[in-house]
Amino acid sequence: MDVVKRVHIVPLGNEFDRILEPIRDTRADLVYLLEHDSIEAEGVPTYHDDLVHALEEIATVERRACNLKDIYSVLGVITTLADEHADDNVYVNVSGGGTISAIGATMACMDVSTDASAYYVEPDEYTHDMVGEPLSTGASEVYSLPTYPIDSPTPDQIAIMEFLVDPDSWDGYHDARTTPPKKKDCIEYAREAGLSFMADRAPPETHPGGEDKGAFRVLDSRILDPLERDGYVEIESVGRRRVIHLTEQGENAYRAFRHKLEYAEVYQDG
Repeated sequence: MDVVKRVHIVPLGNEFDRILEPIRDTRADLVYLLEHDSIEAEGVPTYHDDLVHALEEIATVERRACNLKDIYSVLGVITTLADEHADDNVYVNVSGGGTISAIGATMACMDVSTDASAYYVEPDEYTHDMVGEPLSTGASEVYSLPTYPIDSPTPDQIAIMEFLVDPDSWDGYHDARTTPPKKKDCIEYAREAGLSFMADRAPPETHPGGEDKGAFRVLDSRILDPLERDGYVEIESVGRRRVIHLTEQGENAYRAFRHKLEYAEVYQDG
C-alpha cells in the first residue's frame, strides 16, 4: 500500500524561518521550492542555499523554476504539482514569496479539483532594513486559510482553448493563417481530437444538409458559452461567419490549467 506523504509547496522569495519552521513542525516528507526564474532577477540571496540544506535534513527537497511575479505561472505550477500528488496531503505556504505569488498560491488552492490546503505564517518580527537578509525572522503562528471554491475550465474547454492558441498546429485547419477559427472548425477539431463533448454526435456525412445542428448547440452549451461568460473567449461576426478569439485572460487561464489535459481521465465531463 502506498504511503500518504506530507507535501509542502512553497514560493521562495525573501523568507527563511517562515518557510522552514512549518515544514519542521509538521515533519514534511517532500518539499517543492518554487524559485523565481526571471533573467532580470538580481541574483539569488545567499541564504537560499542555507535554507535548502536545512530543509534537506527534514525532507526531500525539489527546486522548481517559476515566475513568482506572474499569478498564472504560480497558479499553474502549484495546481500541476497538486494533481501529481492527488493521493497525498498537500499544503501550500502562501507567505514565502511575496504578494503576487501569494495570490496565485491561494487561487490554486481554491480550484475545486485541487485538494490542497493553504496556510499563512505570521513572523515574530519584520526586518526590512537588513539588506541581503530575510524580510522577517521567526514563525510565531501558522494559520490555515479558508478558501472559496472556484471552477476551473474542463479538459474539453481547455482543449478548445489550446486549439484557439495555435490553430495552425492542427493539420485539418488549413486557413488559420488568414482567418480566426469558426465554430465549425472547433467542431471538426473536437471530432478529430476525440473530445468527450462531441463523442455522441453523429459525423457530418450522416446529415445531408451538412454538419449536425445539434453539434453546434453542444459546442455552445458545453464549451463556448461558459468560456465567454468567464471572459476567456470572444465571438464576433465577420460577414456571415462567427469567428472565435481567445482573450488575454483566456490565454492566462490556458497557461494555468493546461496540465489538466494530462489528467483528463480524472476530470472528464459527466
